[in-house]
Amino acid sequence: MNKKITIITDDKQEVEATAPVIISASRSTDIPAFYGDWFVARWKIGYIKWINPFNQKPLYVSFSKARVVVFWTKNPAPMFKHIEFLNKEVKNYYFQYTLNDYDKEGFEGKVAPVEKRIKIFKELSNLIGKEKVVWRYDPLMLTKDIDVQELLRRIKKVGDALHQYTEKLVFSFADIGVYRKVKNNLKETNYIEFEKKTMEELATGLKELNKKWGLEISTCSELIDLDAFDITHNKCIDDDLMIKLFPEDKALMDFLGVEEATPSLFDMDESSTRKLLKLKDKGQRKECGCIMSKDIGQYNTCPHGCNYCYANTSKALAEKNYQLAKSRQDRETILP
Repeated sequence: MNKKITIITDDKQEVEATAPVIISASRSTDIPAFYGDWFVARWKIGYIKWINPFNQKPLYVSFSKARVVVFWTKNPAPMFKHIEFLNKEVKNYYFQYTLNDYDKEGFEGKVAPVEKRIKIFKELSNLIGKEKVVWRYDPLMLTKDIDVQELLRRIKKVGDALHQYTEKLVFSFADIGVYRKVKNNLKETNYIEFEKKTMEELATGLKELNKKWGLEISTCSELIDLDAFDITHNKCIDDDLMIKLFPEDKALMDFLGVEEATPSLFDMDESSTRKLLKLKDKGQRKECGCIMSKDIGQYNTCPHGCNYCYANTSKALAEKNYQLAKSRQDRETILP
């Protein structure tokens, strides 16, 4: 459903571009932490060039039809200076903020200490509203030193600090064996794969913690059914959340297939809207609930140095690319 249009590039070439309604920024790299200036510069210009990581072919992405931007980050602080711009020019956006506590293990090499990240989370929530900041504890990790109860203690520490600054917690269980490079990065950590028993033990603990927090809790791209623990399947690129946050954007509502519904005489509290379209992103895993979007990030460009990152071939390459790219934050693509 993404339209094709013609654009003029920085070097005055006429090219075809896709014009998505929803922009993901980004599953592939931390744009708010490292490329916020680039994002704003390119938004003003009106397009970016994305390089397909599998065939190296370029795809031009126009922002002309964009109605929502979903930011993914472990450090949104560098974007704070751009919030006024986002509110005026982007208008519809929300943040997925991953905040884990693996400080002792050093799994997230260059992220700030957890206390600082909690402070930043609260600042972001106060700036844009807690309904627009989704807390992700992603992924959940077990090791010889982190059993389920220790993991729950760490989640409780963060959740007790954050539950008044968000409305939702999303988590996933680490699928280490699925990604060879992740498995190699973690081979020295004595990691333990989750099983159904430990998943349900974790879910039981979360349900108990949530009696205090009152959050919506969901899993990201997980097959296991945890409905009995009041845990649902998530949509990170979430049409329901967009309908809740941005109902006045008619173009967006039309894209999402939203229609005003007349409440029945028997239930006047019935929802006033209904969705007529199913927009699942077929490019994601079967268990993923996200609707279609265009991700504008690039692999091998995030220098956080997380051991379980699937988007980097190596930490050294990601750091090298970042250092090369940051000197030209107005270039068409993140890649140097």
